[in-house]
Amino acid sequence: MRKRTIEDYVELVYDLQKGKKRVHTNDIASSLSINPASVTEIFQKLNAEGYVSYKKYSGIKLTDKGKNIALRIKKKHNTLKEFLILLGIDSKIAENDACEMEHILHPSTMDTIIKFVEVIKKCEVTPFWLERLKGYVRSGKLSKCPPEIYELCQNFQKIKD
Repeated sequence: MRKRTIEDYVELVYDLQKGKKRVHTNDIASSLSINPASVTEIFQKLNAEGYVSYKKYSGIKLTDKGKNIALRIKKKHNTLKEFLILLGIDSKIAENDACEMEHILHPSTMDTIIKFVEVIKKCEVTPFWLERLKGYVRSGKLSKCPPEIYELCQNFQKIKD
């Protein structure tokens, strides 16, 4: 079974399982607008690979292995969505793009994005350059860097070197 398919299903089961003991074929089928028979086939494969515990007519429940993958994917998804929104991307587009990106980014790229988002979130104020970027994204016009910010950046560079 493809890694992306496993991740997508395990993440969906995790979301649907909240507050329930088991997720049923129809829960998944209606969420994805697909045939319940297709879902049953996926359930069987996920069960065979140890991601879920599946009982016919009783639905599925994530195993620890499945839950660990779901939590990892949820963290990646949420961080990517937050990252894209920080860059000025519309939240609906960010949601869809995060779904695609969470499966294909190299782990070191993902780790760097996680750290970037953490750094930005720990700032007491939104960094000037981020506001400048958002303005550029909205308007298509890149504003000139104010002289005092330019000077500050130059001084920082001198200290760093």
